[in-house]
Amino acid sequence: MSGLSDTSHGRKVRVLLASLWLGSCLAHAQHPVLDARLVEIREMNRYVPPKALAALRQIESEARAAPVRTKADFLVQLCLALRGMNKVPEALAAAEELIAFGRDKKDNVVSAKGLLTKAYVVSRMDQLALAHQLAWEGEKIANTTDDLALRVQAAITSGQAYSEDGNFPAAMAKMQTALTLARQYGQPIPKVQALNALAFLYGQLNEHDKGFEALDEATALAEQTHSPGRLASLKDTEYGLAVETNQPQRGLRGLRALLAGLAYERQIGAEAMIAGTLVNLSDSYLKQRDYARTLSYATQALQAARSLNDDSTAATAHLNLGQAHLGLGSLAEGKRHFELGLAWYEKVGDKPELQEVLVEYGAALERAGDMAGAVKAYHRERTLSNELFEKRRQKATLELQEKYETEKKQRQIELLSRENQLKSTEIDNRRLQQHVWWLLAVVFALAALVVGILYRKVRHANAQLKVKNLELKQQSSRDPLTGLYNRRHFQEFMRSHLQVEKRGAGTSGEEIVGALFLLDVDHFKHVNDSHGHAAGDAVLKMIAESLREILRETDMIVRWGGEEFLAFLPAIPRSGVEEIARRLLTGISNRSIDYQDKTLSVNVSIGFAPFPLVPGTHALPWERAVNLVDMALYLAKAHGRNRAYGVRGFANFEQTSMEDIEQDLERAWGAGYVDMSIVLGTWPETKNPAAPPKLTIV
Repeated sequence: MSGLSDTSHGRKVRVLLASLWLGSCLAHAQHPVLDARLVEIREMNRYVPPKALAALRQIESEARAAPVRTKADFLVQLCLALRGMNKVPEALAAAEELIAFGRDKKDNVVSAKGLLTKAYVVSRMDQLALAHQLAWEGEKIANTTDDLALRVQAAITSGQAYSEDGNFPAAMAKMQTALTLARQYGQPIPKVQALNALAFLYGQLNEHDKGFEALDEATALAEQTHSPGRLASLKDTEYGLAVETNQPQRGLRGLRALLAGLAYERQIGAEAMIAGTLVNLSDSYLKQRDYARTLSYATQALQAARSLNDDSTAATAHLNLGQAHLGLGSLAEGKRHFELGLAWYEKVGDKPELQEVLVEYGAALERAGDMAGAVKAYHRERTLSNELFEKRRQKATLELQEKYETEKKQRQIELLSRENQLKSTEIDNRRLQQHVWWLLAVVFALAALVVGILYRKVRHANAQLKVKNLELKQQSSRDPLTGLYNRRHFQEFMRSHLQVEKRGAGTSGEEIVGALFLLDVDHFKHVNDSHGHAAGDAVLKMIAESLREILRETDMIVRWGGEEFLAFLPAIPRSGVEEIARRLLTGISNRSIDYQDKTLSVNVSIGFAPFPLVPGTHALPWERAVNLVDMALYLAKAHGRNRAYGVRGFANFEQTSMEDIEQDLERAWGAGYVDMSIVLGTWPETKNPAAPPKLTIV
C-alpha cells in the first residue's frame, strides 16, 4: 500500500511503507551510471533499509556532486532508508535538505519529491494532519511537471491522505487517477503500485470482490518484474482482503497468501516485513483456535521484533501468546504475556486500542474459566471506557462554551465600537455647537434617539445571551445522542437527594424504597464492528427510547457512559425491584430496529439494588451503592449475559466488612454475607447470538 501509513499486523501497528517509489525515469538520466545504481538501491530500500543505507553511504560523495535530478534521487533514498531504520530526526533533516535544494534550483520535480518524502517521515511521527497537507501540496506541484512516475506516486499518496482523513470519495478519485497515469506511463512497477493501493482502498470500503480483481491484475504484472519484495507486498494486501471478508474459503486464501509472502520476505531478508507477517500468521491460526501453531509463530514474531527493537510488534506478539496459552489452559503464562502486551499500550497511551485489548483479555479469561480474572479485566475496560467517554463529553462542552464566549466577545466588541462612534459624534456636535447654536436642540434629540436605539439593542443582546446560557446549561446536563441525563447531572442530583427509606404505599403499608439499575449492552462492540458506528448509535437511541417507555416520568434515566445506562427509581415497593429488572431485560430484548435493510436487536446485562443499601447501622453513600451495582453487573456479564444480578441486602455483617465485600462480591455472596437475586432474560427465536468480533485490518 502506497502513501502515508501501512497495514497493521494483528493490531494497529505502523511499519515500513510498502510502496514508496520516487525514482526518476532513466530516459531522463543525467548521470547514467549513478542513476542505474540508484534504481537498484531504490528496490533494495523498500525491503532491506540497512543494506540500502550502507550502499548509499558508499556513493554519497559522488551523488552529492552529481546533476540536480540525480542528487535529488539520492536524497530521497537516503531519507527513506533512515526512516525505515527508525532514525526519524536524521530522515527529517534529509527531507528538509531536499526541499531546500528544490527551492534553490527552482525545480518542481525536486520540490514535489521533497514534500512527499517529508510527508512520509512526519507520518512516522504520527503527525497525520501535517503529513496530509504536505502530500496534497506535493501532488499539486507534481502535476505541473511531465514526470509521469512522480505524478503516479503523488496521486497515490494524496489518495491515502484523503482515506486517512475519512474522505473516501476523494480517495477513490485519486486512486483512479493514479491508475490512469500509470497505464499511460506503460511500465509495470507504477501500475503494480496503483493497483495495490486501489485494492487496499476497496478493502476499506468493503468492496472485496473489486479488491481481489485489482489485486489479481497487480500480481500478474508483479510477476513480470521478478521482484520477491513486490510479490510479498501484494500477498500482504491479499491477506488483509481475505480476513476482512470473514469467509472461511477466503480466510484459507489469506493464510496461503501469508505463507507465500513469508517465503518471499525471507528470500530477500526483509526483516521488518518478516516480523509483521509472523504476527499475522499467529493471529490467523488463533482465529482457527490452533493454539500450538499460534504459539510457534507468535514466539518467532516476538524474537524478530526484539531484534528490530520493534516494541509495537512485540506487544502484539505477547497478546497472541497470551491468548494461545489461555486457550491451552495455562492461566499463569497466558496472563503474564497479556499483561506484557497491555503494558506497551498503557505506555504509549493508545487508550482506544487498550480498551479493545481489555475486552479480548476478559473474553479469553472467561473462556478459560477464570471468572474472577475476567471480571477484573472487564472492570478495567469499563473504567477506561468511562474515562474516554467523559473526555469526549468535556471536549464537546468546552467547544460549545468557547463558541458562546466567542459570540459574547464579538457582541461586546460591536457594542464598544458603537459607543466609540457615539462619542465621536458627540465631539463633532460640540464643535458644531460653537458655530451653529440654533442646531443644538436637533443635535440633542438625535443623540437621545441613538442612545435609545443602542440601549434597546443591548437589552436584546443580553436577552439572547441569557437564552444561550440556558441552552448551554441544558446541553451540559443532557447526553447529545440519546437526550437522556448525563453522569454529571446525576451526580449533582444525588448530592442533594434525600431518600425516604420507608413509608406506606396506599393501604398495604408495604415498604417503599429507591432502586438503582445499571445496564450494559451485550456484545456492543460486535454491532459497531459488523455494521458501523452509526448502527451502534441507532441501537443506543433505541435503548434510550425503550427505557422511557418501560420506566416512569418521575424516574431518572442516565446515559452513564459508552454503552452503559443507569436508572434511578426514587420510590417503588421493595417487592417490585426484581420485576422492574425483568421488565427491562424483556422490554429491550423484544425491541428491534431496521438499519440499512438489516434488523438489529440486542440484549443487556443488569446490576441492581434497592437504595439506600444499609449493610450495618449506616446507609452506604450513593457512590458506593453504584459501585456495588456495577460489580453485580460484571457478575451478570461473567455468568452468561442477558440477565440481571441484584443485591438485596446483607447478612452476618459483623463477621465481615464492606471493604471485603467490595473486594470480591461473588465470594461474599457465596459465603452468605450478601443476599443476591438473579433474573434471567429471554432469548427470542429471531435473535441470533452475537458472533465474536473479527480481526480489524487498518
